[in-house]
Amino acid sequence: MFQPSSQRRDADTTVQTLAGLVSQVGNGDEAAFEALYERTSRRVYGLALRVIQNPAMAAEVVQEVYLQVWTAAGTYDPSRGSPQSWLFTLTHRRAVDRVRSEQSSRERGARHTQEASAVKVDSVDETVHHTIMTETLRSCLSSLTVRQAEAVTLAYYDGLTYAQVADRLGLKLPTAKSRIHGGLARLRAAMEQQGYNAQSR
Repeated sequence: MFQPSSQRRDADTTVQTLAGLVSQVGNGDEAAFEALYERTSRRVYGLALRVIQNPAMAAEVVQEVYLQVWTAAGTYDPSRGSPQSWLFTLTHRRAVDRVRSEQSSRERGARHTQEASAVKVDSVDETVHHTIMTETLRSCLSSLTVRQAEAVTLAYYDGLTYAQVADRLGLKLPTAKSRIHGGLARLRAAMEQQGYNAQSR
């Protein structure tokens, strides 16, 4: 389909803008991370929802994707695709992992005890991967201060906005943002120390 030159220029500008933000996030720029989230999270959520067909689980996948972006933006390679494609690839993988994990859980619940040892290897792999990721995040969250962990959990696990976190904790908005940003920085460092690699999947 023919695309007017103005639309192509706009698309190119968007790609360049997002690529710049991803690069800045890779250097630990919290403002760039916030801007990237604001520009892309709606479409990321839409993709996750289409795969999972469950709003709550889709929201959890979005949170996991952006934690992954925060810890591994430096691994993004522009030669392998646009920033949007990279984000959508991360989202699709996590959404499929979640669907398979949920299917495995339902299957295990339906089986009799004597059938438990017959779980398929690929189902076990998916469950183990999800468990490791969950345990890693929990372990890394313990490296945060109590206040930072509380703010990060509300923002990226309960899905609250900065303003909602501030309201929930009775804080001024800049204070809430500072706690979340500080927590993300410590979380990133903790996950790097544990050797978590976002491209291991």
